[in-house]
Amino acid sequence: MASPLASRRTGRRLAADAGLLVVAAAFVLPLAWVILSSVDPHADLRVKAPDGLTLGNFTAVLKPDITFTPLLNSLLLCGGGTLLTVVCAALAAYPLSRFPSRLNRPFLLTILFATSLPITAIMVPVYALYVRVNLIDTLQGTVLFFAASQLPFAIWLMKNFMDSVPKELEEAAWTDGANSAQSLVRIVLPLMAPGAAVVTVFSFVMMWGNFFVPFMLLLTPDQMPASVSINEFFGNRGMVAYGQLAAFSVIYSTPVILLYVLIARRLGGGFALGGAMKG
Repeated sequence: MASPLASRRTGRRLAADAGLLVVAAAFVLPLAWVILSSVDPHADLRVKAPDGLTLGNFTAVLKPDITFTPLLNSLLLCGGGTLLTVVCAALAAYPLSRFPSRLNRPFLLTILFATSLPITAIMVPVYALYVRVNLIDTLQGTVLFFAASQLPFAIWLMKNFMDSVPKELEEAAWTDGANSAQSLVRIVLPLMAPGAAVVTVFSFVMMWGNFFVPFMLLLTPDQMPASVSINEFFGNRGMVAYGQLAAFSVIYSTPVILLYVLIARRLGGGFALGGAMKG
């Protein structure tokens, strides 16, 4: 017969499992709806088996003005913003990690505070600034704001990953005549490749799903990214083409999935320091 303590533990475990199942269902059901509705000729808001299979929803959205141009704009905005974020984060995190100072901690706390600022709270002055400097309705201006908004947390992440790389490896390179820039590019960044991959994926995903920033800073319909153009599937009188919306959502999610697949092996890898520290 089970003891009271074992029974309580079993009950807690069952309660925890039930809670996790509820959370999992909250994530799985929308994904199931998107996949099933994308091939359903009579899709609606219900999660159900398709009334037959069709590729007509994909055919309807695979057009330059609906999918290809918005996706290209998204790739330009998010790819450029991610590249700029990762480069600037690495350059900013390196002195914070390698050169101790009494100002490092206040600076990092300021960065952490900046990550908590809501975008909506600063968009009005940013919009006014962009109008004054003629960056409104430009892809490069939106890329700059994307990078600036993601940079604080990217610096925080990059600095923590950079701390894991032993400084002795750089000192050996300095002895051989390398400068700080060379040691950063040739030693630190290759050894912290999993960390850089995490920062890259995090920055790209946050930009890819951002609706508010491009909606505010871009005015020309031909420059709108997919995160904004998806709003066109919602009609003025509540009429929504659910099948086409689901098909567009599947296509819209593909670049993020491909990015993760391409660098998944780096995400799971550790820092290859064992052999480097020997001898």
